[in-house]
Amino acid sequence: MDYDLCVIGGGINGAGIARDAAGRGLSVLIVEAQDFASATSSASTKLVHGGLRYLEHYEFRLVKESLNERETLLGIAPHIIWPMKFILPHNNDLRPYWMIKMGLFLYDFLGGRKKLSKSEALDFATNTLSDPLKDEYTKGFAYADCWVDDARLVALNVIDAYERGAHVMPRTACLNLTARKDKKGWKVKLQNLLSGDEFSVTAKVVVNAGGPWVRKILDSSKLSDQKNVPDVRLVKGSHIVFPRLYEGEHTYIFQQPDGRIIFTIPYEHNYTLVGTTDSKFEGNPSEVKIDNTEIDYLCAAVNRSLKIQVTKKQILWSYSGVRSLVEDGQSNSSKVTRDYKLHLDETHGAPLLSVFGGKLTTYRKLAEHALDKISPFYWDKNCLPWTKKEALPGGNIENADFEKFVTDQQNKYSYLPENLCYRYARAYGTRMDKFLHGTESLEELGAHYGDNVYEAEILYMLKYEFAIELEDILWRRSKLGLHISEETLEKLDQALPTLHMLLTQEKDRYENASGY
Repeated sequence: MDYDLCVIGGGINGAGIARDAAGRGLSVLIVEAQDFASATSSASTKLVHGGLRYLEHYEFRLVKESLNERETLLGIAPHIIWPMKFILPHNNDLRPYWMIKMGLFLYDFLGGRKKLSKSEALDFATNTLSDPLKDEYTKGFAYADCWVDDARLVALNVIDAYERGAHVMPRTACLNLTARKDKKGWKVKLQNLLSGDEFSVTAKVVVNAGGPWVRKILDSSKLSDQKNVPDVRLVKGSHIVFPRLYEGEHTYIFQQPDGRIIFTIPYEHNYTLVGTTDSKFEGNPSEVKIDNTEIDYLCAAVNRSLKIQVTKKQILWSYSGVRSLVEDGQSNSSKVTRDYKLHLDETHGAPLLSVFGGKLTTYRKLAEHALDKISPFYWDKNCLPWTKKEALPGGNIENADFEKFVTDQQNKYSYLPENLCYRYARAYGTRMDKFLHGTESLEELGAHYGDNVYEAEILYMLKYEFAIELEDILWRRSKLGLHISEETLEKLDQALPTLHMLLTQEKDRYENASGY
């Protein structure tokens, strides 16, 4: 099949570009070798933020763009993105007080805040926010940024791309790119990794959004021999999850003796997320795992600052990811730029755009810039930007007032336990109506697998969110894997083949009724 655009890579950048392009009327194919957000984009610190520490490296453009995007994303996805207070205790032995104060002033100024509160200095002698901290901290700062469910952010972009006409192929690897003989497009050789079948499509333009594999995609097709193709620095980041370490919904930022910062973030109600590390990575990004050095580093960071002390035995879960950064020659991985570069290659006749670097917060703007670069090749299309104000699926909440939305949904589905209704609202926003509409009891949600996990929700993920395997359901479309018992896990595992069969039968009935 012939497409206007083929996007290779189903992380946040590829998903954002596919969504933007589909909304501009292009015929789009997005392929991902594994599940969407299965690599870097589900292994972030889960923040939508300007990057306060980037000011130290004079990356003012990146910080300003990120801060502006923070407000935009909060408006279009208020169910999976929400404000969070960040507490930065001051350590006299590290960055000077005046430097942090000036940095936060600049952060406020660049951000042009509309929805978030401004920064403030704190006296811990009169503020209970310091209660979990060691007594050596006497003052600090507070400011606002946002939290995001990173893997769901990717999924929602893919869903929206699909609903705007894009073809979506998870578990499909790109084997090779070859410029067509007429130089008017690309032949893209693909393989379905579930069936093993190989096939080819053609596309006028290809976007290489392979993340950690961006150079590998070019190298395997012998397309990276130009001098101006950027190099990448692969940087490993790991996180650990503990039982809740302190009360409150605020995040702490702890400065470390090596100049880095570590976050402790309230996570999934009952837990605290700690991260991240930052070290150069060599190897296969799909096999990345936390190591003992990282575990020790993160535990030491917590123990250095909080009254409560942790050990590695208390760790409930960990995850690691590999960030693909634009190589800028810095010896310290923490100082490598988080900005992005878009490399447009027309030397083979057909346009090939490769995405290097980037961060979660700026994905939408990156997608706009990508479409700006390739839109001249679609002179017959109305390629105008549109994503800034269009809500992501489930985000069309009146006035972006999430708390009122939850109250309305609790009244609408009064039979739901309060915590379950809240979880549905947070994950699916207004889309929760797709599997709850017309129901008046829990029994109408189908089989109960335990721990408030019902068949209706799982079928929704399989049918509408491109989930295939159990890991997709438990760790990317949701974080149910943290909450459910072994018994529930086993029941879900046993039920999954039957649920897939039900959806296949439903699809067959639809196609037969439609005359296909």
